[in-house]
Amino acid sequence: MRVPFVLAAAVVALTAAAASPTVVAGGPSCAVQPLSPAYAGSVRRALGAKQDVWGNALIARPNGPTYGAVRRLLKPLLFARTKTKPLTTSGVYYLPFAQPLGVRGARTVALHVADGSEILSQTAKGPSVKVFVGPDGRERYGSCLSRLTPAQLGDGFLPILETRYVDAAGTRYEQESFAVRGLGTGELVSFVRLTATAGSGSGAVVQLVPEGSRRGARVTQGTVRLRVAPGESATVYGGWLVPYGGAPVPIDEATYDAARQRLVDFWLARLGNQLTFDVPEKLVDDAQRSLLIQDLALTWRYSVGNQYEEFSFAEALDTAEVLAEYGLPGVTRQILTSSLARLGGGTGNWRAGEKLTAAALYFRLSGDRDYLDRTTPTLARIVDGLGRQIRSGHGGLVRRERYSSDVAARVYGLHAQAAVWQGLNSISDAWRATGRTAHARKAHALAVALGRGLHKAVNRSAQRLGDGSLFVPAALLARHKPFDAVTASRPGSYWNLVVPYALSSGFFTPGGRYARGILDYMLGHGSRLLGLVRAGAYSLYGKPRYPVSGTDQVYGLNVARFLADNDRPDQLGLSLYGMLGASMTPNTFVSGEAATVAPLRGASYRSMYMPPNTASNSAFLETLRLMLVHETRDKDGSPVGLELAFATPRAWLGDGKTIAVNEAPTSFGPLTYSLHREGNRLTGSIVVPSNRPPHTLRLRLRLPHGLELGAVRINGQRRPVDRRTNTIDLSGLRGSLDITAQLSR
Repeated sequence: MRVPFVLAAAVVALTAAAASPTVVAGGPSCAVQPLSPAYAGSVRRALGAKQDVWGNALIARPNGPTYGAVRRLLKPLLFARTKTKPLTTSGVYYLPFAQPLGVRGARTVALHVADGSEILSQTAKGPSVKVFVGPDGRERYGSCLSRLTPAQLGDGFLPILETRYVDAAGTRYEQESFAVRGLGTGELVSFVRLTATAGSGSGAVVQLVPEGSRRGARVTQGTVRLRVAPGESATVYGGWLVPYGGAPVPIDEATYDAARQRLVDFWLARLGNQLTFDVPEKLVDDAQRSLLIQDLALTWRYSVGNQYEEFSFAEALDTAEVLAEYGLPGVTRQILTSSLARLGGGTGNWRAGEKLTAAALYFRLSGDRDYLDRTTPTLARIVDGLGRQIRSGHGGLVRRERYSSDVAARVYGLHAQAAVWQGLNSISDAWRATGRTAHARKAHALAVALGRGLHKAVNRSAQRLGDGSLFVPAALLARHKPFDAVTASRPGSYWNLVVPYALSSGFFTPGGRYARGILDYMLGHGSRLLGLVRAGAYSLYGKPRYPVSGTDQVYGLNVARFLADNDRPDQLGLSLYGMLGASMTPNTFVSGEAATVAPLRGASYRSMYMPPNTASNSAFLETLRLMLVHETRDKDGSPVGLELAFATPRAWLGDGKTIAVNEAPTSFGPLTYSLHREGNRLTGSIVVPSNRPPHTLRLRLRLPHGLELGAVRINGQRRPVDRRTNTIDLSGLRGSLDITAQLSR
């Protein structure tokens, strides 16, 4: 049954028209904001520097980076593109709105364009409803960006789009839209409320134009007109059945309000009463909630509504791992089950290693022995296949394979080899914990053999540079010169994207000579900008001329893991605020795979490549977790300890502020702790995980600039403090710990 687009007026009766309006984009008085030479010059200088000059300056501030400081450096993201054209009619990004049932993600998704101009069904090419305003209803809503108030979400994080706009004649509009199941159909419905307030000099016409249909020809009837007299105000309410499109039927204000409340109730229940990681910065908490909502809707999908709506293997497993870390094991299991079904014959080694690691991490965090029981036969076959390669004369390595999905050359990839090494160690640990001794020994023995071969290959391939840093090529045992600046060439850019998978594996001993040297190379050769992963952004720029380049924060997740392993708190904080301020849309938290930094075609606003992106979302969520909870590992990758609050921004322990971690899954069991400062006294508590107590447990108190940490007592007993980092060793303590500390200036 086809249910049409639904509209009703609260003040003025509606009339229908058969034809779409002739579009006037913005009207005659739309001022274009040119880019200043000073801005363009500052961006070019930052891109041309081999160090992260902006990021280093922010880190050097007394209390380190902040969101506001990052936002002042770059124009915001607004536009979304494919390789050849804008993703939407207006070129502005859309937000994915859905109501997923269970753990499989959403079957139907509404795409609400962030300038308020259009709502799309399922894809950027799907049926839509376009919004027109102005004295004669011909001006596309939001088309004059200088008269558009940037989009925001309801209550800061709910999937409710709020925009305001002023047309060329001065009429003011407020629009709100969302998507929830309703109208008695059981299907997803997009609801819209649009209020127009006309000035005394002119009236206005609002037109909502449905276009296209999933079941038949294009709609030729059903355009709705709302006329607003001079000096009057009117509100139109509407709903649109997302899967089909169609013609208007009316709803009223009460129907709209009831639908809105259903959406609020649904998401508050889905997210739970407490944030897993609750910090004293509302924007960070809002981003956490909003990104979880996006990922719960998309689950295994890399993106939605465009060519990237696919299972992207390593990235989907990263998302699965992060959702497990946020206490959503059912969704993680569903993604992992889907990934296992995609591991057919001839699967790549990189994929196999990532699958083993993700399965083992899920088991550690959830304790889901049933999943491990069910998948062990398949996982064991994967291990056997890897073993045959390791023993077959490749120097102890697994065979060559494609460098990446975009680079066809077959190589001994550092990233693939390290991923397999990590996967073998991880699954060995999981099998050992469940009594599968023979399976565990086999996997561990293969990891040891591969580790020996990989160390030899790295030693033969690595090059120590004159600045003391260390370059290890992604393609081992081949002659590759170090990149002076990684974004100056396509091979350098791809090195910067794939090597983090090796760095996060634990293969390079944290704090060791190799790890320090590689990190120094990255920081001194253009790997990062505002704490974000840099890349050529070729899909956006085409063939950019260096230093023109962009960012690709999808791969920031594994860089964050490497930074946490090597205790680089300032760099982690920079990444968090870099994502909030430079690789996400402000106040709506949408990211693409890549983003421009240098202006694209002279546009004031920056562009993203095919947003939204679940892997970019997960990079932020993982960075936030690592700042508050970091698991340390032994030489074989087994979890051995917990580091708490090791990388929190100093402002989070400002006067009157609280940091709280609530039932966060860890390899040792659920973790809960809190820290609260009141004046010169800091109090807190820790409930030490008891399922498998950590061998080491350390807490760090990163205080605002100018404060010094005095005596620290745990359960009334004074505890020694590392005064260089304000770190307290709690190893060996069990149960509930009460913390008190004195501060001074």
